[in-house]
Amino acid sequence: MKYKRLGKSGVKVSELCLGTMIYGRQVDEAASIKIIRRAVELGINFIDTANVYVEGRSEEIVGKAIKGMRDEIVLATKVRHRMGPGPNDEGLSRKHIMKSVEDSLKRLRTDYIDLYQLHRPDPATPLKETLFALDDLVSDGRVHYIGSSNFSAWQIEKALRISEVYGLESFVSSQPRYNIIDRDVERELLPLCLEEGIGVIPYSPLAGGFLTGKYQPDKSMPEGTRGQLRPEWMKQYFTERNQAILQELKSLSVETGLKRSQLSLAWLLANPAITAPINGASKLEQLEENIEVVDNPPPTQALERISEVSKPDWLRQKETREAQSRAFQTQRINYWKKKQAS
Repeated sequence: MKYKRLGKSGVKVSELCLGTMIYGRQVDEAASIKIIRRAVELGINFIDTANVYVEGRSEEIVGKAIKGMRDEIVLATKVRHRMGPGPNDEGLSRKHIMKSVEDSLKRLRTDYIDLYQLHRPDPATPLKETLFALDDLVSDGRVHYIGSSNFSAWQIEKALRISEVYGLESFVSSQPRYNIIDRDVERELLPLCLEEGIGVIPYSPLAGGFLTGKYQPDKSMPEGTRGQLRPEWMKQYFTERNQAILQELKSLSVETGLKRSQLSLAWLLANPAITAPINGASKLEQLEENIEVVDNPPPTQALERISEVSKPDWLRQKETREAQSRAFQTQRINYWKKKQAS
């Protein structure tokens, strides 16, 4: 297993993060604990959960699984979503954050959280209030680092500037949706994170399992999968572009001997902006297969083919404009060279 620093922080995390969103629902407690402990045995030291996952059950399972090895783990959880019926049982207010962190600590059976993330923006709460609350949590040791999830580039930039002006703890990480199909974060968010030294831990690296090829438009969703739980959500992926991506992954799988899931993760890992994709393995064999690709990446040519087939229209247009601009600049340079020579 390879390790990277998480953003500008000094802490090092494994290049794969174990996601636990489905633990306690799609995967039962006993199987979940086995997967978590096996992941640690294989070198994964980065585990991501959230208080809202299965109404707290995911955190409880993670807490049981890491008993006796807490200090080996970089533990990440989140706050934002509704956790009760009251008017203050959701959001990013100081009140909700302070209540939520205590509840998460109890469920996780620990006295500190390594990475506490804002699950989504809360337009009803001033960001300054939220960041002051997080700064207090870091000051008293209940939280070590803070990050964001599902924040746009401008929202992250705004948070960084508030932290800078008031001398507060600032985000060390961003957790966006990012995979071969969903590449919108390449417009602004990834360049910002590279510029500001923010670690990127993308979720849904396999598009909910779609990139493994197990879902077909003319067949019912396989038993026990995320597609079966959310069929309408999965059907949005059945487009002509995405079918072309699956076909290329299938061809590359034959050529390289790697599974489509491994190729999809390797494509993310090759991006210098990425720290650790979040892999939510539901079976031990999935976990072990996906870990292999960290130390045994496919050829660069294979990754370039994936990038080309999955390139969105906006990126193709951008590259065309940049090529035209370079050609124009070359023409101008040649014009002045000829003029000077004459």
